[in-house]
Amino acid sequence: MKILYGVQGTGNGHITRARVMAKAFAERDIDVDYLFSGRPVDKYFDMEVFGNYRCFEGLTFVTEQGKVNTWKTAKNLHLWQLFKDIKSLDISQYDLILTDFEPITAWAATLHKKFNNSKELTVKIQGANQQLMVQAPPVINISHQACFTFKSVPTTGSNWFHRQLLKHFVPADVNLGVHWYHFGETILPPFIEPIAAPIKHSDDSFILVYLPFEDLAEIVELLNSQHDKNFVVFHPDVQEEKEFAAVKQCKLGREAFLTALANCSGVIANAGFELSSEALTLGKKLLLKPLQGQFEQASNVLTLTDLGLASSMEQLDEDAIEYWLQEVSNDPINYPSDPAPLIDWLLAGDYSKPNDLCEQVWQSVSKMPFQRSQRNNYVPVF
Repeated sequence: MKILYGVQGTGNGHITRARVMAKAFAERDIDVDYLFSGRPVDKYFDMEVFGNYRCFEGLTFVTEQGKVNTWKTAKNLHLWQLFKDIKSLDISQYDLILTDFEPITAWAATLHKKFNNSKELTVKIQGANQQLMVQAPPVINISHQACFTFKSVPTTGSNWFHRQLLKHFVPADVNLGVHWYHFGETILPPFIEPIAAPIKHSDDSFILVYLPFEDLAEIVELLNSQHDKNFVVFHPDVQEEKEFAAVKQCKLGREAFLTALANCSGVIANAGFELSSEALTLGKKLLLKPLQGQFEQASNVLTLTDLGLASSMEQLDEDAIEYWLQEVSNDPINYPSDPAPLIDWLLAGDYSKPNDLCEQVWQSVSKMPFQRSQRNNYVPVF
């Protein structure tokens, strides 16, 4: 089987999830080509596991001061370039297309089905003309965003535009969501690669801070008001490591970030899915500030606070941080690290019963320390 794997590049979470899959594919010598879109080529880092991957412009959003700038986002949508990339992508050599909320791969298959599946192709085989139907490979969307297509998954802040975006952004034959709980839907738990970073025993505990959509100077000023704690801040605007008062600033890098995550006593972050998942697996307490204007992050906060697994703040708030610092850590959740059941299911080629796959994978999550909320009763239903 030859697979094309499209990955949304706007956030590091999609790429983190793809890394876990890429290593598992490589261990089984499965032929996979990787395509990334939504980020400038020079902004990707630690991509060696993907081999000779391809990059396209794709679609992304513009953020300023912790908010999505709708006008600038619309202004920077290069739809004609997107259409050309979709039209030019040759998918004829692939047996399966996976997409992690990446539109070019999914739409290339959709257009192929629309314009080619109804046509017969005449080919010459052993001297005789044969009529063959040109078939597009199936498309499977494995993403956190796929969860929000199910009505039972908690959402907040969505509107008509968001619903249409989820419906049409990544057309797929099968949607497999990835979430912290299954809600009785075709949703998988996150696959979290074991973090092999060294544990540095120290009396000086620190808080890991990852707020890439916020202003760096504002972050540093806020954190330096908390004089009894140390903070390690990773931010895309940091060009070289520096330290001032209680705040150490670090440039982005996967290895350094994982070391900090393994050794910190808590995490302050935007409400992205993958970092929150890694923190939950390690038993780190979470304080989340959702990116304003992005309903996915607002919905993530709703789910985690409802499960009793995180605290939140709407703005960068000194009082909220001070109160959260007194909270205790979470119990670790043993989300799976090996996506072998998913890969076996993909290779088997029968995608008619994704519920069976989801039930199998969730049975490995033996420790789910969820609180029962007033709004939902979180008990296994498989």
